[in-house]
Amino acid sequence: MGSYKEKLKEKGDAAAAEVKSLLKEHGNKVIGEVSLSQVYQGMRGITGLVTETSLLDSQEGIRFRGYSIPELQAKLPKAKGGSEPLPEGLFYLMLFNELPTEEDMNEMTAKWQRRSHVPTHVFNTIDALPLSTHPMTMFVVGVMALQTESNFAKEYSKGMNKKDYWEHTFDDAMDLIARLPRIAAYVYRRKYKNNEHIQPNGLLDWSGNFAHMLGYQDEGFKELMRLYMTIHADHEGGNVSAHTTHLVGSALSDPYLSFAAGMNGLAGPLHGLANQEVIKWIFEMQESLGTDRPSKEQIAQYVQDTLSSGKVVPGYGHAVLRKTDPRFEAQMEFGKKHMPDDALCQTVWNIYETVPPILQSLGKVKNPWPNVDAHSGALLVHYGLKEYEFYTVMFGVSRALGVMASLIWDRLLGFPLERPKSITTELVKRWLKGEDQVWGD
Repeated sequence: MGSYKEKLKEKGDAAAAEVKSLLKEHGNKVIGEVSLSQVYQGMRGITGLVTETSLLDSQEGIRFRGYSIPELQAKLPKAKGGSEPLPEGLFYLMLFNELPTEEDMNEMTAKWQRRSHVPTHVFNTIDALPLSTHPMTMFVVGVMALQTESNFAKEYSKGMNKKDYWEHTFDDAMDLIARLPRIAAYVYRRKYKNNEHIQPNGLLDWSGNFAHMLGYQDEGFKELMRLYMTIHADHEGGNVSAHTTHLVGSALSDPYLSFAAGMNGLAGPLHGLANQEVIKWIFEMQESLGTDRPSKEQIAQYVQDTLSSGKVVPGYGHAVLRKTDPRFEAQMEFGKKHMPDDALCQTVWNIYETVPPILQSLGKVKNPWPNVDAHSGALLVHYGLKEYEFYTVMFGVSRALGVMASLIWDRLLGFPLERPKSITTELVKRWLKGEDQVWGD
């Protein structure tokens, strides 16, 4: 086995032994209580998953293996001459629970470069779709076409010891991550750039090569991609894309099938599609007001009109966070450094000053602060990437880092098939009358 696999096996064996000991000693202890409203309202806040790679704190925001986003920006290796963290280093951290060295990061880049070839049939499959197809659909179809290359599926069909599940999951995850930028860039160039494709540059880092294949050579855009891919990578395990990947993977579906399922969840308007909705809303506001630099007073009135029409202000609020998303702050810092006079970014910053007080005045909004989606589109538009339907595909490329690292750890720890208990409203009514036990099986 290669050095990565030896290191993973060592860490996985130790962690699995620790989990086994915890379950033996404390397996019958109860964690929290489930309310009836949680049962009916999306299992919100129920502790029912273990995800080792990241944890979301309501006040501190996302932490990757204990490190905050500002800490990652300071501690993770960077590209030569760059100032933003490289996602190769973040993936290494999520896998091994230790910060990578420059050498570790370079090795990860090299491994992904060697694994990045995409078979021709994948492109042919994408080409079979009409150009009007949403880019997320093209992206998922490409991932499904790539499933023919699954090491896990091939080895499982031959008969595989369950102790070896993690190893072939690792191989699939590494291959998938390496190939996703090529597939995503192919979708972008096919749909928006007259089917004129750009071949990979094997001398660039993962994010830099993605920017290159999209057709953006500006060093600032490459830096943005490094930041974007890092901060969108993971958000603990309960969000739709992460949970779906875990759930489908728990049935021993290979990483390609599991990831494709997660991406179908990411494509939903209440999840990853939100970044598309934000920039669309801003464009509509600018058109309605007849200016690309609306005043705070104009923004406030437009926000009030949006709320009065029964709609939400996209990019504001979060199920867990109770402060401004650190990922928003990281992007705002990037914008003020690289494009301080950009009209769209200034509008985003004015919205940031305007919206929270309005939402707070309603008295029923738990989190009036912006999340990651509130800013990303403005940065992309600055560099010329205005096709906002593609933004969720970029989110998906990044999210692969977290969900694949988590799936590898699911297999290292031997997690079983996920199978929660469901009940009927009739049973709930009998339970409320004291006639039955709802929470039993």
